This record gives sequence, C-alpha cells and structure tokens, in this order.
Amino acid sequence: MRIFCGRANPTTGSVEWLEEDEHYDYHQEIARSSYADMLHDKDRVFKPMADAAVKIVEKNGFSDKIKVINKHSTEVTVGPDGDMPCRANILITELFDTELIGEGALPSYEHAHRHLVQENCEAVPHRATIYAQLVESRRMWSWNKLFPIRVQTSHGEQVIVPPSEVEQCPGAPSVYDIQLNQVSPTDFTVLSNVLPMFSVDFSKQVSSSAACHIRQFEPLASGRAQVVLSWWDIEMDPEGKIKCTMAPFWAHSDPKELQWRDHWMQCVYFLPQEEPVIQGSAVFLVAHHDDYCVWYSLQRTSPEKNESIHPGRPVCDCQAHLLWNRPRFGEINDQDRTDQYIQALRTVLKSDSVCLCVSDGSLLSMLAHHLGAEQVFTIESSAASHRLMKKIFKANHLEDKINIIEKRPELLTSADLEGKKVSLLLGEPFFTTSLLPWHNLFFWYVRTAVDQHLGPGAVVMPQAASLYALVVEFRDLWRIRSPCGDCEGFDVHIMDDMIKRALDFRESKEAEPHPLWEYPCRGLSEPQQILTFDFRQPVPPQPVRAEGSIELRRPGKSHGVVLWMEYHLTQDSTVSTGLLKPAEDKGDCCWNPHCKQAVYFFSTTLDPSAPLGGSRTVSYTVEFHPHTGDITMDFTLSDTLEDEH
Repeated sequence: MRIFCGRANPTTGSVEWLEEDEHYDYHQEIARSSYADMLHDKDRVFKPMADAAVKIVEKNGFSDKIKVINKHSTEVTVGPDGDMPCRANILITELFDTELIGEGALPSYEHAHRHLVQENCEAVPHRATIYAQLVESRRMWSWNKLFPIRVQTSHGEQVIVPPSEVEQCPGAPSVYDIQLNQVSPTDFTVLSNVLPMFSVDFSKQVSSSAACHIRQFEPLASGRAQVVLSWWDIEMDPEGKIKCTMAPFWAHSDPKELQWRDHWMQCVYFLPQEEPVIQGSAVFLVAHHDDYCVWYSLQRTSPEKNESIHPGRPVCDCQAHLLWNRPRFGEINDQDRTDQYIQALRTVLKSDSVCLCVSDGSLLSMLAHHLGAEQVFTIESSAASHRLMKKIFKANHLEDKINIIEKRPELLTSADLEGKKVSLLLGEPFFTTSLLPWHNLFFWYVRTAVDQHLGPGAVVMPQAASLYALVVEFRDLWRIRSPCGDCEGFDVHIMDDMIKRALDFRESKEAEPHPLWEYPCRGLSEPQQILTFDFRQPVPPQPVRAEGSIELRRPGKSHGVVLWMEYHLTQDSTVSTGLLKPAEDKGDCCWNPHCKQAVYFFSTTLDPSAPLGGSRTVSYTVEFHPHTGDITMDFTLSDTLEDEH
C-alpha cells in the first residue's frame, strides 16, 4: 500500500506531497535509532525493541520463560486475565536519557510501584545519582547569551549590543546534551568540586512531583558562575558493587576504562544569569526538577531564608532561544567569523548600495548598515524572527535605519523595496529549517525568486558554494551503525538484520547530520570538491551531476564520507561549515563547532570483526536535483589491496 505524505522541503522552501510506502516512517525510525550503539555499551541494561524481542527470545530458547508484552508499562494489566498473573518482585528497566528523567522515568516508576510490583521489590538498576559541577566558561556561555559584537568602520568602532530582554532571559528549558569529553579543559574554569545533587532509589516508591535539592559548597576559585555540568551514575545492585557512570574523564574513577556512548552523554545547564562567586565564600547550588526536566539555580543565602527557592522551569521570553539553537548562538558570537564577513562586505559594498539580506535572524543587515550601505532591507519570514530582530534593531537605535520585511521571499514586491532595485543580495546563509549542510541552498532558491528585483550588475554574497567530501575513520561514531551480533550471550542477529533491511529501504544511500567536533575522526583522503553552485545565476532547470573517485592517502578503516559546504563570499574569502584547517599529518580533523556536518556511512566497514582492508579509492556519483532541491549520492569503496594479491 502507498500513502501520500506532506513535507516541508528545507532547500526549496516549498511544501511537497510525496508517495511513500506505508511503512516508510517505521523503516526510518529503525534505521536512525542507533539501537546497536546501545548494545555495544557493555555497561548498559538493554531492553530490545518489542517487535524483534519475541524472535530473539525464541532463537535463544527462552520462549517458555520470557513473555514479551508489547505495551507501554502504564497500560499493562495485572490479574488472572491480565498481561501479568500477579505483581512482580523484581523491576528491571531502562528508561533513561542523558538527563536521566527526560524520557519519563519518574512517572513510569511511580506507576510501576503503585500497580505492577510488590512492596519491597528489588529493582535493577537499584539507584541513580545525579552529579553537578559549577564552572565558568566563556565558550559554553556563548551558547546561551548574545555577546556584544564589534564592527570596525571608517568612523571608528561600532558595537552591536544585545537587547535587555535577551540579557535577562533565563533561556530555553531544554538541556544541552553533548560529548563533554571533547570540550577542552582550557575552555572552562572549575568553580566547585563534583557535587552529588540527589539520588533516586528505584526499589522504593518513586514520586514524579516537582522537587528541589540543595547543596552548600565553597567555591574553589573566584569567578563568574555561568554553567552547571551534570551527569549521572546508576548502581545495578543494592550494595553498589556494579556501577555504570556517565562521568567525564576528569571526574571518572578510572579514565582508562572510560566507556564511549552516544545514547547517554553529559548535560550542560545554563544558570538564568551569571553570578560572581568568591573563593571560600559559601553559596548554595539548587537542582530543581519536575517529572521530565532538570534545571539549576544558585543561591547566596540559606534556602530556609530564601523564598525564591522554588522557581518554575525556565521559559524563554525573548524569542532568541526559540529561534536560535545553542550552536547558532555560538556562531553569532564568533567574532572571528563576523570579522570574515566584515572583510568580505568591505570589498563589495558601495556608498549607494541597496542591500537585501536573506537569512533567519541574521545580523548581516546591521553589518551592512554600519559599513556604509545607503539602504538595507532584511527579510524575516517568520513572526518569531521578525519580533527578535525588531528588538535587536531597537536596542541599537537602528529601528528606523533597517527595513524588516515579514513575508516569504517569493512574495516580495517592488513596493516592499520602496521601488528600488537591489544592488547587493546578502546571506550567510543560515535558515532554521536546515538539517543537512546543503539545505542552506535555500538561499539559491531565494536568489532565483527575487531575480526580478535585482538591479543591473547586482552582486550576490556569497557568490557561490561548493560541496566537499572527505573519507574518514571514526574513533567511535561508527558504533552507532555497527551490527552487534552477540550481546551478553544473546544472539541478536535478528535485530541486526532488521536494522539492515530498514537501512536498505532508503537510509543506506543517505547522509545524516552530526556535530563532528564531538566525534573525533581521521581523514584518510584529502578534501575533495564535489559540486559547485553559482549563486550569481538562478537555479538551473537541469540537474547538476558529478562522478569521480577519491584517493585514500592514509591507512585506516574507511567508515564513511563526511560532506560539508563551503561558501565563497567573494573570490578571495571562503567560509567553511566543515574542516577549518588542513588535516594534520596523522589525519586528525578540526571541524567547525557551530555546524553539523553530514556523514555517509559505509556498511561494509562498520562490522568490528571486518578486516582492516586496504581500499585505495572511493568512487562516487552525486547529483543535485533542482526541482526538489535534493542531493542524491552513492559512495562505494573500491580497488582493495586484497584484490591485488
């Protein structure tokens, strides 16, 4: 059976109806689930997917001992005619996410103790403890607040300041989960010891009600308290002899035994406002939680004397945290990146330039104004970005200098531009709907849509973009696609086969986004330019296709191909969303930390038991389809050394 599905195309900006197999979303969910990564975690308590569990149980000879109930636990019934004949005396679960409680662990445990298990039952895992460490970090704080941005002009330095609403906003309520082990210790200053904030005993009745937990401590150093780093550990048994910890390397009891995980990482929480602390002068760190979310605050006085000890979950009221994600905040706050755009703008701006800026929530329009453009228009097609940019312009006394147009680019009229022709079309480009690097080619479609409004000899910046590719060996990320085979004596090939079938349905020929600064890898080839898109011309009617091969220059296991975009602002200035500098001698890569790169995995090299091999080249076919904005690709390992012998 085939069904029609609607989707918003992030590249063309249009809404499309596609004919899909009725199980397409099932295949996609399985293919992208990273279940194998969970199985490769040797410390983890694993509950397999219900539709594969029955077959796995049968294959391993436990059909007479294990009953699979394909229900949410809150729907399970107990009794003679129920799913379970009686209450259980052991509760075995895995309900955790990086934040511990974000997947509904507390209400699920609460229900289980009330309805499914006996009093004084044993639970595996038995107990969980959440830890926190207070730090000062300009880098991490830049993921949450808008910093002043400096612009050197012919009239001196101009400073773009954030609106007071943004400065005072407590931020988004969601946790920022990252691979904290990839953040350099030089990027933060530790202000406290590791503090155990609270524990949950899963063998006893659990409450999902809101609560707070207070720890007094004396700061190890004076500084600005900005960020709380947090993680948890679980004790599998009552005595705590079997433990699984998410601690980063500097807080791990044995860093050499550090287990890599992508399903459970570490948490970064931002205090509502930065607070100065003095070494040795006691303060109180408070962990708040409701049934699904954790957040932190810092108190200077004893909680018994502080009536604001129970603040609600932080909610963004400035629009910025709703429009910009954490990497986007970091990108806007990157002064070096801003300076690169300023240098490029200086080469194309004239005193009579009429500029049209097209990017979501971008400050390019302000740069153009400060650098001397005669008139500046900016398109903000969403109400949220329109409101935010109005606040930023007002805070910088530019509300009467920059014209905001709130409409889709294809609906732009001459009246919107006050009858003027655009001489400079600007974009970073950045659009909030983009997931993969080439989705920001939406800028090209916008350029095509506003072609009639461009004056003779109009300049487009960036003038072009290129798609680059690099064959890599991952240190750990390959595990999320690697078959498991055997897990603690259980044969789970059935699940491996199910995931492979789901991948073969479509995903095996598609790339997926990953922030590779968190996932170390080695380049086995040199970066290779695959496709180029000329923004000085409208989107062509015919496909753009490239075929070729990438030569491997370093030994290693080819796990996949990383793809990214480079935007040529001018002939002499390029901004990369991928590699920031050439790979080192051993191939170690330095990736743009503000962007996600795309990864195309090779299925043949993801099995850890596979030989290292000696593939010499990767052949590829990549095609850009103008009608849909899609890029299809096929990368194939070839010319192995084994074949030559």
